Amino acid sequence: MDNEILQALHARKSVRVFTGEPVSMGERAAILDAAFAAPTAGNQQLYTILDITDPALRRTLAELCDHQPFIEKAALCLVFLADCRRWPRAYRAAGVPAPRKPGPGDALLAMADACIAAQNAVTAAESLGIGSCYIGDVLEHAEAMREALHLPPAVFPACMLVFGRPVAQQKARRKPARFAADALVCENTYRDRTDAELRADFAARAAQNGERDFDFDAWVQAFCARKYESDFSREMSRSAAAYLADFA
Repeated sequence: MDNEILQALHARKSVRVFTGEPVSMGERAAILDAAFAAPTAGNQQLYTILDITDPALRRTLAELCDHQPFIEKAALCLVFLADCRRWPRAYRAAGVPAPRKPGPGDALLAMADACIAAQNAVTAAESLGIGSCYIGDVLEHAEAMREALHLPPAVFPACMLVFGRPVAQQKARRKPARFAADALVCENTYRDRTDAELRADFAARAAQNGERDFDFDAWVQAFCARKYESDFSREMSRSAAAYLADFA
């Protein structure tokens, strides 16, 4: 089964090198309008979007997000904040006596709302020929990020997106293969993959990427050291705990 939307979803890949051509105000509006149209819990839109236009703030974010200069050079930079502050303020403004403090469930719901809206923005941008890249590192360095973005309690970054028109090399670059459906879909209840199944899952994905002599042990060990056990991954978890302390 195939159509234009499915083609766009499969073709889309992260873009980190841009031509420098600006995103027009009309394109910006279309991207934001698509975000606003995303599914949202109870039509609450539990997010706030920061349009980062200040060059100095862009530089700060590029440094805080693991020193990635392409963030500063992107045509459009949006930070999607999980916002558990707007609705309690509305409740108080409406005279609700002592609404409860937001809890962990509220934080997770807002995180989902923000990320769903962000993905709508990504899809809209793709339809306009504008590339994008998620920046998960915006979750790091909670204290400095709070100061840079003036984040009050119960508001925290869900993700950052940068947009721009991809250079020819980025357009031609092959999209990395994904795991097969059997590796990701369980029927009715969760089931751990066996060690043999995990090895087969990774080998099949590697084969799709053109890696014919895939060494599961060496690749996974190196990936674990580079990502899961990295300093930035540990910092992200520390910062996430700092943000979530607001919801304890």
